[in-house]
Amino acid sequence: MAAILIFAITYFVLAIGRMPGFRVDRTGAAIIGASFMVGVNALSLQEAYRAINFDTIILLFGMMIVVVNLRLSGFFSLVAERVVERAHGPTALLASIVGVAGVFSAFFVNDTMCLVLTPLVLEIAETLGRDPVPYLLAVAIGSNMGSVATITGNPQNMMIGSFSGIPYRQFLATLAPVAALGLILTIVVIRLAYRREFGAAARVQVTEKPIAVDRRLMWKALLVAAGMIVMFFVGWPVPKVAIIAGAVLLITRRVDPDKVYQGIDWALLVMFSGLFIVIAGIEHTSLETGLDSLAARLHLDNVFLLSSFTAVLSNLVSNVPAVMVFKPLVGRLANPEQTWLTLAMASTLAGNLTVLGSVANLIVIEQARHKVRIGFWQYFRVGAPLAILTILGGAAWIQWLSSR
Repeated sequence: MAAILIFAITYFVLAIGRMPGFRVDRTGAAIIGASFMVGVNALSLQEAYRAINFDTIILLFGMMIVVVNLRLSGFFSLVAERVVERAHGPTALLASIVGVAGVFSAFFVNDTMCLVLTPLVLEIAETLGRDPVPYLLAVAIGSNMGSVATITGNPQNMMIGSFSGIPYRQFLATLAPVAALGLILTIVVIRLAYRREFGAAARVQVTEKPIAVDRRLMWKALLVAAGMIVMFFVGWPVPKVAIIAGAVLLITRRVDPDKVYQGIDWALLVMFSGLFIVIAGIEHTSLETGLDSLAARLHLDNVFLLSSFTAVLSNLVSNVPAVMVFKPLVGRLANPEQTWLTLAMASTLAGNLTVLGSVANLIVIEQARHKVRIGFWQYFRVGAPLAILTILGGAAWIQWLSSR
């Protein structure tokens, strides 16, 4: 009962963001929950150590180093600026932003693209006298859509990739069509929702501006990143490739290592570790014996029902904790591989349902708040239909693939 109570309180804090009356955030809740699981003997220390999936932690850590180096070199800003400059109409500008956000997010983590693109889009909208809101929505939603395509697109996909052992190529082949559909629908829905902004045939002329680029660092980081992606497709272990790529980039005479370390999301790594232990603690309780019947009662073998449960839970407690909850159930289902892919698809696309559904959304809104405010309903009228349409489309696609 103590372990179940610890689990419930931990997930309650994850759902609301902070412990009422205390300065305890989501990461703190994961640390406290993990520590108390050991404290009440739900797990021994050795069992807690074994509960942490180091493949996921190493993959996240290695990818963070690679992405930070690309960002410090100015690569993301340079490409985004040059692509957007070639857009000569509001709809073309929208499509360019969605495309850049989606494609880069698939390989280099969606949160990073939101950090890079938000100030750029704000500046362009202000210079052109355009309404920045639809273009900012394009950054947030486009990055979520694109990230569904690969194991390295977002943290929950990295975790699923480590748990499932699904090869990088197979993951991409299954979910890239869902991501492509999502990016197309994003352009269509935002354009329909903001007819006044996109209805006029006004020409858009984005003036070229100099971008600070460290070319030596950029080419080094690009070569390492390209080699890393090639190794992913060849079939090398994804965590191993990512950490080696990160290590190679740390061998430098040009970059202050403190700048790299500051770009690493240490809190996310710690939260992952804590949640692994919290979930392992629950697996050691009497709930373990009821997991088979629970999976059967919830009909989790049904792709549409699993997608629905995942979407709801992802918006209650965020997508990473939601995937963690399903982890003990997956091995008890008839088709674990299909289940993991469904979880990756639904937990990522559910991030578009509300403004709180994804960290990427919050990054865009927080970065833009000094110039424009995006309210809950303002986001919801675009994000909700897109989340519903893409989750249904993704579920139908996965169901069709499994029935072939």
